[in-house]
Amino acid sequence: MEWYLKVLKSYSNFSGRSRRKEYWMYTLFTIIAAIIAAIIDNLLGTTFKIDVGGTSQSMPYGYIYLIYGLATFIPGLAVSVRRLHDVGKSGWFFLIILIPFVGAVWLIVLMCTDGQLQTNKWGPNPKGDFDAFTGFQQKEQAV
Repeated sequence: MEWYLKVLKSYSNFSGRSRRKEYWMYTLFTIIAAIIAAIIDNLLGTTFKIDVGGTSQSMPYGYIYLIYGLATFIPGLAVSVRRLHDVGKSGWFFLIILIPFVGAVWLIVLMCTDGQLQTNKWGPNPKGDFDAFTGFQQKEQAV
């Protein structure tokens, strides 16, 4: 839960790097909370209704789910961009998801990939001090 709250507290921070654990814990708690919001919508009867062929059909989600989704959209985007920074990609690389099927699969692969051990142009390794871990000095990267 602390990882989820950490992401929500830095909801507008698109710079820096995020660990895999931070990203996946946020994703896990977001999915659980979205399911709970959908269940509450169904219990309270606040689901969206659509008219199909003259009959009213209820969607499995409603206003609470919508509010939760809107509230967590920016923090989710920010942690995704920071996660891409950790693997050495620009945040704009997130747009690869627009390529049907292949884009989503590649983005999942990137989100599962371990971050760069050394400092990259988006900041130091969020797991800790690389020099102290290896005993070696890093070379300065020209930007």
